[in-house]
Amino acid sequence: MDKQYFDALSEYQIAESVIDKMLKTSRVAHPFRVIELLRKDSLELTDEDRALIAATIANAPERHVVITHGTDTMTETAAALAHIEGKTIVLCGALAPARFAESDAAFNLGMAFGCCQSASPGVWITMSGTVFDGLKVRKDREAGKFVAR
Repeated sequence: MDKQYFDALSEYQIAESVIDKMLKTSRVAHPFRVIELLRKDSLELTDEDRALIAATIANAPERHVVITHGTDTMTETAAALAHIEGKTIVLCGALAPARFAESDAAFNLGMAFGCCQSASPGVWITMSGTVFDGLKVRKDREAGKFVAR
């Protein structure tokens, strides 16, 4: 969601997070707290990073957690969170960064908030208007979407 491209010839960078701004612009009335934990492309996440994410969630007082995450390894992180009991954890991302005019970021984030409030405890992924069991989904790179497996 937070990738930023500076021109057509440059590599992207992970820029300052837009999540807090997106939630405020969307007038989210449900209480929330934003924790910026890692500023990495999901392809660069390590097992240690996933352990940090899991520990942060396990030790947080919140029972409902939304995680914004790069789509390339979102399912790996979902699997690393499966052992956390009693919490509803929803991962979401964007196939086009939030800064793009035609991004799916805001919609996917909204889906994640709705899912988090209504789903049972477990790990979920919301992408493109669909709620997936976080342990039974994969990214179909060819089709440019997530699909159940």
